[in-house]
Amino acid sequence: MAAPSADMRASFSPMPIEKTVMTRDDALKQLSHIARERAFGRHVGSDRLIKAGLNALIAGVENPSLAMLAGLLRNEEPEAPALFDRVLDELGLLFHPPADPRAAKWAMAYWVAGQIADGSLDPAAGTHLIWADIAHDLGYPEELEPLVHCAHSLDGWEESWGVAFEELNGEAVEAAKQFLSTWPAAEAGD
Repeated sequence: MAAPSADMRASFSPMPIEKTVMTRDDALKQLSHIARERAFGRHVGSDRLIKAGLNALIAGVENPSLAMLAGLLRNEEPEAPALFDRVLDELGLLFHPPADPRAAKWAMAYWVAGQIADGSLDPAAGTHLIWADIAHDLGYPEELEPLVHCAHSLDGWEESWGVAFEELNGEAVEAAKQFLSTWPAAEAGD
């Protein structure tokens, strides 16, 4: 069976997997990333929560509940979300998006654009997420139009267009950076 293509990813992709040992800061960043995914309503499987806990434990993060999370067995996976939240609380990494649904969508847009800009989220996946899950719910505001345009271009790209896919990815990164430069973090709920 062939592996699924990158185009099939419709939601966040996990933090990039590297062959080097994860540092404590990398592990904390991964925990924080997953916390935001979950806070914005994205599904994160128990296996991924447990793996993040194990990564953090191996990286030297000290936390009373971390070993419990990292040591969960397959039949104990239903306990992972509550333990993960406890770990986040103990580390001060809990994230709560704004209570107002529109403000929460803007906060999510800002966060996704930040990931596109810093290279931790594939531009095609990120702009698609902004287009399908954020801009739609906000009524396609003008501020998100360049990112939505990039999503359309990346989604429908054909080699016959005479423009490289990598060039469209670069345009998406620039659109994300432009959005970030004009949208204050305080307004985005960050």
